[in-house]
Amino acid sequence: MFSDVGGLELLTLVIMAIIIFGPDKLPKLIQDTMGFIKKIRSFADNAKEDIRSELGPEFQDFEFEDLNPKTFVRKQLMGGQEDPLGLKEMKDSLDIRSVLDDKPAAPVNGRSGSVSFEKSDSAPASTGAPLAPGERPPFDPDAT
Repeated sequence: MFSDVGGLELLTLVIMAIIIFGPDKLPKLIQDTMGFIKKIRSFADNAKEDIRSELGPEFQDFEFEDLNPKTFVRKQLMGGQEDPLGLKEMKDSLDIRSVLDDKPAAPVNGRSGSVSFEKSDSAPASTGAPLAPGERPPFDPDAT
């Protein structure tokens, strides 16, 4: 709750509380504050139990923390043992470690091999017949 409050700041708050409320009223103020916090916690717990009982037996394992969108997505997509969307397969296919470790990549669309940026004489044409020697490929200004 107060993870970003340092020791010096906490000491300053205690000294200010002693100066403002006085050493005789401070214990009573702390006791009243703690009682108020306990009442708020019990009220919240009772409200949660009432909601769970009203939802029925199929929601007995419902947690209110799951309403946080980040937690909900993590639980729905990554938390279960089953993988209905195939996310594990997609994650494994997009694994960059295989590229960085110079491992052979998995075949894509039934083809295997590596990508080469060297100029090849026997590159197949994507549309129609192969080009004759010395023939220029068709140019499409809208494609560039």
